[in-house]
Amino acid sequence: MVELPSYALPLGRLPSGLFILTAGVGDQATGMLASWVQQCSFEPPRISVAVRPGRYCGSLLGARARFVVNIIAAGHNAYLVHFGKGFAPGEPAFVGQATTMLSDGLLTLNDALGYLECRVVDRHAAGDHDLIIADVEGGRMIADGSPFVHIRKSGLHY
Repeated sequence: MVELPSYALPLGRLPSGLFILTAGVGDQATGMLASWVQQCSFEPPRISVAVRPGRYCGSLLGARARFVVNIIAAGHNAYLVHFGKGFAPGEPAFVGQATTMLSDGLLTLNDALGYLECRVVDRHAAGDHDLIIADVEGGRMIADGSPFVHIRKSGLHY
């Protein structure tokens, strides 16, 4: 049996939300499950998102790119199953999903509690993930409910 470092269990108990990021337009539109999304500034309103390099959705989040953070409801496991693995370039990400197209072509998920419209302002390598900093430029609540909160068993893997 592999012994975990002493910090692995308490690190995994840091709660995080579960969100669906949507990025790209037209044939490039895609989505992915994200668990490391956090507000990081009041003025200007900003969030941070950690994305593992190599994820197609993450590759669309270059300088000044726009994307959407969809806030999913507690217990909405269908989104976890659908978006959990991510999608390859050209692979349709929204088959069977009810979406709304915003004026700039980005997609929101109709069954989300709400969404944030974001624009990348910075990106840094941060260990085995890239940390993306984005301004919140818009958004709205769609439904009332509790957001999906995730607690990992260990801070060493998803």
